[in-house]
Amino acid sequence: MIFKNEQHILKLIKYVPSAFIILLSIIIISTLYFQNNVVFQQEKAKLKSQYIEKNKQVIQEQVNSVFEFIKRERRNTEKDLKESLHEALHNAHAVAMAIYNENRHRSEDDVKKLIKEAIRPITFNSGRGYFFIYEKSGKNVLLPYSPHLEGRNLLNHQDAKGSYIIQDVIKKLAHQDELFYEWYWFKPNDKSEQKRKVGYYKNFKPFNWFIGTGEYIEDFEQEIQKRLLEHIQAIRFGKNGYIFVLNYDSTYLSHIRPYFIGKSAAENKDVVDVDNVINDLIEIAKQGSGFYTYIQTKKINNDKPIEKISFVKGLSDWQWMIGTGFYTDDLNIEIENKKALLDKEFKNNIRNITQLCLLVTIILLMLSFYFSKMLQAKFKNYTNEIQLHLEENQNQQTLLSQQSKMAAMGEMIGNIAHQWRQPLSTITTSATGMQIQQELKILTNESILEGLSTINKSAQYLSTTIDDFRNFFKVNKEKNHFNVCTCIEQAISLVWVQFKNKEIHIIQDVECIEIYNFQNELIQVIINLLNNARDELIKKHSSFNKLIFITLKEENNEAVLGIQDNAGGIPEAIIGRIFEPYFTTKHKSQGTGIGLYMCQEIIQKNMEGEIKVSNRTYLYNHQEHQGAYFEIRLPLGNKNS
Repeated sequence: MIFKNEQHILKLIKYVPSAFIILLSIIIISTLYFQNNVVFQQEKAKLKSQYIEKNKQVIQEQVNSVFEFIKRERRNTEKDLKESLHEALHNAHAVAMAIYNENRHRSEDDVKKLIKEAIRPITFNSGRGYFFIYEKSGKNVLLPYSPHLEGRNLLNHQDAKGSYIIQDVIKKLAHQDELFYEWYWFKPNDKSEQKRKVGYYKNFKPFNWFIGTGEYIEDFEQEIQKRLLEHIQAIRFGKNGYIFVLNYDSTYLSHIRPYFIGKSAAENKDVVDVDNVINDLIEIAKQGSGFYTYIQTKKINNDKPIEKISFVKGLSDWQWMIGTGFYTDDLNIEIENKKALLDKEFKNNIRNITQLCLLVTIILLMLSFYFSKMLQAKFKNYTNEIQLHLEENQNQQTLLSQQSKMAAMGEMIGNIAHQWRQPLSTITTSATGMQIQQELKILTNESILEGLSTINKSAQYLSTTIDDFRNFFKVNKEKNHFNVCTCIEQAISLVWVQFKNKEIHIIQDVECIEIYNFQNELIQVIINLLNNARDELIKKHSSFNKLIFITLKEENNEAVLGIQDNAGGIPEAIIGRIFEPYFTTKHKSQGTGIGLYMCQEIIQKNMEGEIKVSNRTYLYNHQEHQGAYFEIRLPLGNKNS
């Protein structure tokens, strides 16, 4: 027998492909008339993308090349500067030593004066460089552009960054004869702000002096910038490529149109929406580098506005924006050539594709009918196999359920024997006592009443026990409302004698929660879990404090029942298998291995809940315990059911 859904699938396989192929053929043939334009647009977009990406790479390489050239020139110029400082200072030092050696016969003050006056007028680097002299005590001996400081002790003088210049130099010269050093100082013609300066110092041992000189970085950088801008101004590449440079105030420093230089971008108005465009470009430069698309009002050798893509990069310490770009209109010639080629290919393709579609349609129609018949036969075989497996699984499930009930019945018979032993002993003792009293003629009415009362209480207890066991084994497949606390108490009452004899203590922390489900099946699960905990706990030494904790709470509209022992837990190697059928760690005479499997079946399939197990470590009475923790989650159910 084939199910209705399978019949529907077979019809779809048989007829839908045929209809789809016919419809697809019509669509393809119709679409071919419009495909040429679509392909052209795709090729146009592809050409544009390739053109843009290629030119982006070119302009990025050009800007990076200029950027690297600037970095290289700055390094070389700084090296040249240091060499010039080194050479100039050594010349001044040589002059001082020559004066000292030639005038040793004169007084020390005279020689010092001769050296000072000889070095004072010496300058270099277009008059920017000069020399100064200090004693190792910090007292200034010579300062040509600030003679009012000569003779003063500047040991505690700090520059704009808080550095103690003289102290630092004295400390360093104590371990080396000469050194380079950077600091901040006033320029000779500008006392408003200290500027960064790089200098060179050397000991003058005859008088325990040191002689120094330096160059302001600002002056040195201006000289570099002028030379670099002249170089950038001459750069050309491609058809009309050039490099432009603006500072962060939007003033042109270099451009292919010389009359732009020195003016702001707003004055030159060479782009549409100039203020926003320039601000965006400068912001990109400040962030590092990037591409930007805009409309330039004039192209080189063409006064028409045209779209331009530029790449800019920021030189942050100089506040320069270095960039170049390319125009997108050069792409049009390539696009026209590509369109002519596509038109020719289209005429050939429409004939070939039409013939191919007809052939494919016929082939696929034949294949769809063939496969539908083949699948129909396979569906029939699969349906029969599935039905057979379902019957086998149902039989296996019934067998497992019967085995679980028989195992539970065996446990219950043992429990009945334990439960009845004490009340039966009480009945026997009371009856025997009354019989002996009767034989000794000392039986009174009070003794008879007392004995009969004892016998009656014990008989009532036996009757209650029988009711508990009968209710447990009652076949009841109807859901009902019940209190989970009652289930816990009934389960404990059925096994408490064995637990008492084995000195196993059950500790409860439960809330009274009512659910709508199968009561007896939940009792069966609780008993099974309690018995498993018991079997592990009795393996412990007699002095071991055997504990089982039962918790019950409501969480997320569910009743959460927890059962935990302190038997040490389940080995990690097998904890993932304990719910498998016939899996057991006990001897064959002690267990079948279906108890926990049936617990899972009852909770998950019958009661629509969840059961899981883990090992937990916890504290009880200031003592650490470890054991297996079973958690059962059951829906509260509809209270109106």
